[in-house]
Amino acid sequence: MARVDVTVRGGGIFGLSIAWACLRRGAIVRVIETVALGAGSSGGVVGALSPHVPDAWNGKKAFQLESLLMAQDWWAEVEAASGLASGYARLGRLQPLPDDRAVETARRRETGAAELWRGEAVWRVVPATGAAWEPVTPSGWLVQDTLSARLSPRMGLAALTAALRSQGAEVLVGESADVGAVVHATGIAGLAELSQALGAEVGSGVKGQALALRFDARDQPQLFVDGLHIVPHADGTVAIGSTSESSWTQDGPDAQLDGLMARAVAAVPALAGAEVIDRWAGIRPRAASRAPVLGQWPGRPGHYIANGGFKIGFGMAPKVAEIMAELVLEARDTIPPDFRVEALIQNATGRK
Repeated sequence: MARVDVTVRGGGIFGLSIAWACLRRGAIVRVIETVALGAGSSGGVVGALSPHVPDAWNGKKAFQLESLLMAQDWWAEVEAASGLASGYARLGRLQPLPDDRAVETARRRETGAAELWRGEAVWRVVPATGAAWEPVTPSGWLVQDTLSARLSPRMGLAALTAALRSQGAEVLVGESADVGAVVHATGIAGLAELSQALGAEVGSGVKGQALALRFDARDQPQLFVDGLHIVPHADGTVAIGSTSESSWTQDGPDAQLDGLMARAVAAVPALAGAEVIDRWAGIRPRAASRAPVLGQWPGRPGHYIANGGFKIGFGMAPKVAEIMAELVLEARDTIPPDFRVEALIQNATGRK
């Protein structure tokens, strides 16, 4: 068997990104995906890379900021190596403000963003102009941020896969042996395996559903309206998503998608009559801590965990990939306290 330094299990955004970061550091890498690349929640259509609000600052928000700021160069390297587009573009985001109280809160956050985002992006309140690509806003005001970006999940995974193969990595669909250090980035199945190993539920699945419409707004910002993401993509489609379902009767798309479409049209009337070209559903891995879970697998030397991307996996992926590569290849541990496996176990079991 050929030498392999790192085996990454899982062909979603965390697994492929970690493999790429390890490869760039000179490691010989093998990715093993047992079903299909992007078979889990990474194979969706939304691709909103957006920040949390710039207040009540914490380690998770700081980590996300760093990842979002490094994303443009990170994805440009992937595209250069693969020769494929990822659909990445940092075009910002608009959000409607429903009333005067929301406007006042948003204005306070302008100051927070100026400090916390270090001048790298802005959060500001702007007047609605009545343009077709604006969400309906009862107050007449919108929040505009320049940190949000979009990425086509499927194009991004294809570009990562091609980049890995172009640099000599193996990307296998099927089963193969683990060789070298092993990173488990296996989504909901990985959380279930970890729960069984630890004897406590450390995470669960949350169903999400989304739509893709044929509507060309590729140079426009994404919109966020009452929990609904409306994301224009580079291929002339618009993604609408997503639901967040803790219980469900079927894994595939269902009638809830009709509700998403109705909400999208109410928010942006220009979408009325747009053709639905894809209906997607998937189970997203949510750790009990509600943060990504990263680190060494307890009691399994040479095995590591990267899981719990939930709704922010694509936005977190560049930074997650870099710190996991440092841990696996250099034994340098810079994982934030809230993301550590130990924190997840404590959260799930109550142990100190």
